[in-house]
Amino acid sequence: MAGDLIVGLDVATRGEAEDMISKLGDTVDFYKIGYQLFYGGDGLIVGKELLKAGKRVFFDLKLLDIDNTVAKGVAAIADTGATMLTLHAYPKAMAAAVKAAQGSSLCLLGVSVLTSMDQADLDEAGYGMSVDDLVARRARQAREAGMGGVVASAFEARSVRDIVGPDMAVVTPGIRPAGSEKGDQKRVMTPSEALAAGASHLVVARPIIAAPSPRQSAQAVIAEMQTT
Repeated sequence: MAGDLIVGLDVATRGEAEDMISKLGDTVDFYKIGYQLFYGGDGLIVGKELLKAGKRVFFDLKLLDIDNTVAKGVAAIADTGATMLTLHAYPKAMAAAVKAAQGSSLCLLGVSVLTSMDQADLDEAGYGMSVDDLVARRARQAREAGMGGVVASAFEARSVRDIVGPDMAVVTPGIRPAGSEKGDQKRVMTPSEALAAGASHLVVARPIIAAPSPRQSAQAVIAEMQTT
């Protein structure tokens, strides 16, 4: 399975985002817009421009609030024509989101455990269970809620795939091509490893956007994905 590459536009301004999109050209057709760009750099405008240009957009906003607020946020993003949207995989929030997205093409993704968190972080947060157990619980709850997919570390991709079946998306951030820096991610894999583990979509940001030649770096990741 070749899978889909999603490039994270982890930049601060609209200008930086548009420059990166220009550099990547037709090599990349799927972009993730997260907190930094969405809230501080006209990320919603950038996303709408990408959609107008025929690109796919993943708004990584990790919604979590009372049901009505989640529903209103999901409906607003669905109206843009975006491809994917994240929310934290809490059952009530997911149920409200699924209802709000009905009739649209928006794929809702439940975030299980952030890839920057390890067991010590979960213990400190008071979860009282292992990373594997919490990811599995969130994956089951996402499937039962009718979500479109799950966001999980590549280390949990195989177990998540077993839980959600072949049709739901398994989106893995924290992807690092061989030889690249891990940064603040604690649970990472290479593109080929992640796909072999059951991921359907790979999110890559710094190894591409911080590279001397972002286009060449993206092409190298895609080439590795296509050999899997």
